[in-house]
Amino acid sequence: MAKGVWIVAEHRDGALRKISFEIASTARKLADELGDEVCAVLLGSGVEGMAPELAKYGVDKVFVAEDAALEPYTTDAYAAAVAKAVKENDPAILLLGASVQGKDLSSRLVGKLATGMASDCTDVKIDGGKLLATRPMYAGKAFGDVVVSGSPQMASLRPNVFPAVENGKAGEVVKFDAGLDAGALKTKVLEVQKDASGKIDLTEADIIVSGGRGMKGPEGYGVLEELASLLGGTVGASRAAVDAGWRPQSDQVGQTGKVVSPNLYIACGISGAIQHLAGMSSSKYIVAINKDPDAPIFARADYGVVEDLFKVVPELTAAAKKIL
Repeated sequence: MAKGVWIVAEHRDGALRKISFEIASTARKLADELGDEVCAVLLGSGVEGMAPELAKYGVDKVFVAEDAALEPYTTDAYAAAVAKAVKENDPAILLLGASVQGKDLSSRLVGKLATGMASDCTDVKIDGGKLLATRPMYAGKAFGDVVVSGSPQMASLRPNVFPAVENGKAGEVVKFDAGLDAGALKTKVLEVQKDASGKIDLTEADIIVSGGRGMKGPEGYGVLEELASLLGGTVGASRAAVDAGWRPQSDQVGQTGKVVSPNLYIACGISGAIQHLAGMSSSKYIVAINKDPDAPIFARADYGVVEDLFKVVPELTAAAKKIL
């Protein structure tokens, strides 16, 4: 009988990512309702030392597989290793982050495990002993409650939506053989090009200052960079700005970019097309600055300023400097 709430932990550059703590905390909450345990799958090379960090957030057991083929991440190696651990232990629920890596891995796992998945969830709970997941649909116009009939019940959780809450558990390390066949692995990472700017990842940022077509050009983003730096946030962009070559694709927020859920999202010169709203509408507070009073972004904003952004943003920056 399927039992236990499992997660797949993410790490980068020798450290666990924030999303790992968020899904571990959520798994702990679900497991407590079921009277069950939380287990994490941790893959890589030299990763066993990260297990105590997961234990702080409610993980009872950490299944660790160490293999040179698991570092760095590749879809086929990770999917094979996680699928092996899941098939051997038969958990009831399997959670992953709806991050770039999590989206890539979860879709492959669904096929290997012959089950279903609720993706990019903004809420999960236990209802009648089953996982009930809430996820946005139709570009965020509606929310649906989803129950997966297969086993394990899989869900990917939107980053920065679920709180990371410390709840210390044993974090017992259980080593397992990933059973990887080097000849069966079809992909290999030849080179990793890292962003040397030290910029906060959009999906993990608490504050995002985003610019659209109203920035008029790449040079306009200087005022946003200054405000974001002062607030300890990062800069995003709409698809129009990225398509124009003003910002790199990694900065794009929206349906075809990154889905973000910061505490504060400041939209500057962004009209608010439905594709953009789909990527940031779950932000806790939205501030819109736009000269057009009829811009759709104002319908989703908690606070709106109808004015030239190049006048408003420097004033916001000056006011923030006085306060901070």
